[in-house]
Amino acid sequence: MERVRVVLQASDPLSHAGLANLLQSAPGISLLRATDRRDANVLVFAYEQLTADVVTVLRRTALETSLPVVLVVNEINESELLTAVENRVVAILPRGAVSAERLVHSVMAAATGGGVLPPNMVGELLKHIERLQRDVLAPNGLNASGLTPREIDVLRLMADGKDTTEIAGELCYSERTVKNVIYNLTHRLKLRNRSHAVAYALRAGMI
Repeated sequence: MERVRVVLQASDPLSHAGLANLLQSAPGISLLRATDRRDANVLVFAYEQLTADVVTVLRRTALETSLPVVLVVNEINESELLTAVENRVVAILPRGAVSAERLVHSVMAAATGGGVLPPNMVGELLKHIERLQRDVLAPNGLNASGLTPREIDVLRLMADGKDTTEIAGELCYSERTVKNVIYNLTHRLKLRNRSHAVAYALRAGMI
């Protein structure tokens, strides 16, 4: 089994040494030098708090790489949690709860596309999603996928191989309406064409 390659960045030498020791002792993990980030599978960041400077680091990292981030932090509030999640943080470990087992579990989860959040943070995230659905998406006819019910219906029929005329007939829309729906969703999501739109929706589990 291939080892998960990790790059560690910490706010102080003591934290770096402690976390490095935990990671190096794990049989399924290889700890790389900071300069070898391009070869990594997962990034582990350790900070006292999510200060403005730390957020800048997260944002810059998210722009430079698509790697998932495991964040070790003393404390984090709801708005900071959302900022972290927006910048590829997929696992958060409170500093006081860090152990070899929990750190390795978080890294392995991140490497396989999963995530790890303390139970109270999961609750906060779910409440935020609920507010987003109620206050922003629903009033605009959207759902969590960012698509309207009409767009989802059109995409499903496109995935079935139907052309514009067939889609219009099945949904009782005009052909112009169907074309406008397709144009609007491809333009909004920056998709190249109909095939790209269907592939995007299928990968995202929207249809």
